Amino acid sequence: MNSIMNEAWDPRTLLSFYKRHLLEDLLPFWKRAVDQRHGGLFTCFTNSGNELVSTDKYTWSQGRFLWIWSRIARLIDQGVLPGEASVFQREAEHAAAFLKNHVVLSNGNCAFLLTEDGRMKESVPGEGFDTSFYADCFVVLGFAELSRCSGRQELANDALERYDRIRLRLRDGQIRSEPYPIPQGLKSHSVTMIMLNISEQLMEALQHFRHPAYERLKKDCLHYAESIMTEFRMPDQRIAELLPVSGETPPTVLCRHVNPGHTLECMWFVIQAARQLGREDLITQALPVIRKAFELGWDTEQGGLLRFVDQDGGPPTGQRTGDPYEALILDTWDTKLWWPHSEALYASLLAYELSGDPGFKELYRQTHDYIFRTFPHTDPRIGEWIQIRDRSGEPMDKVVALPVKDPFHIIRNVLLIIELYSDASSA
Repeated sequence: MNSIMNEAWDPRTLLSFYKRHLLEDLLPFWKRAVDQRHGGLFTCFTNSGNELVSTDKYTWSQGRFLWIWSRIARLIDQGVLPGEASVFQREAEHAAAFLKNHVVLSNGNCAFLLTEDGRMKESVPGEGFDTSFYADCFVVLGFAELSRCSGRQELANDALERYDRIRLRLRDGQIRSEPYPIPQGLKSHSVTMIMLNISEQLMEALQHFRHPAYERLKKDCLHYAESIMTEFRMPDQRIAELLPVSGETPPTVLCRHVNPGHTLECMWFVIQAARQLGREDLITQALPVIRKAFELGWDTEQGGLLRFVDQDGGPPTGQRTGDPYEALILDTWDTKLWWPHSEALYASLLAYELSGDPGFKELYRQTHDYIFRTFPHTDPRIGEWIQIRDRSGEPMDKVVALPVKDPFHIIRNVLLIIELYSDASSA
């Protein structure tokens, strides 16, 4: 798996490596997890992937699956990937129908959790069904991508309706964001970040259909990109995860902590939006932020990206508030998670291809070397990555965010790398 680092650095080598990883290591696991009866995907696996512990379906994960399967179908149609696009599209449409038939509550919001056959279920007894607007966001993402893959504009209209509902809730301050409630008096980078992502993806879908709402989404997308780079980007090029709604920033753990993986993911969101919007200045601004995330987040002792760090590097520090999210930061800061590492692969490659800066190539090399000796499952009969690990890289039997094996970040970033180098090799 590591042999790529000893070969010539060229688009064909990278393209071949990531296609092989997708087709041989990642997709076989998730193809087995598709629910052919009801639609959607089973995701409640142990970290090792050898046991399905529940058939419940988190809407968050179902929307993500819909995006992945739809993007794969589109890439097969374009000749970028081998396979039968119709199979992926059919399973994506089945998942979309499952969501459409079961997920929307009478108030217009999405339920966070469904049973195998689509009955709404409280993720925390007594807390209600619509506990996280992120569920709605990932439904938007999935429907927008499926609309492009299928050519069905009504799916883009569904995504737009859901998006407008989210915007209304944000305006009125009526959002819940479990599993990570936003601490009182603070605003969260993650909210602006996900809104940038879904507005950009929906904007692309609406442009595809020459939809009248395209210009409105274009304005929204630019607003979110600029908000991230003006509100949450600090003078030292780090991204602050939490800031006070008003007043000076207190020296608390909550306001001092940095999430390197979120920063890397968000910066390629910014770059993607900037390329669509013709804003080269935002790309120029994003590149040093990527570099800073590696600088703060890389574990110089054992390799890999730490989950949380202090704004000056090292373990999170600052005044304590007793907030549950603060406890999460302090208790899990040194874990090594799958998703920041997959984001690091794509962000470093994209930064290198845009800038030609050899420093980004070196960041990619160290990231690739760590990931492919740490995360992929050693049993080819199971495949995928063992996604949750401790600081030394050993597997942990632990829940992160949701009690699921996440189907999204790894495959999404591998697909984006394949697209990046498919474009380069055909140029």
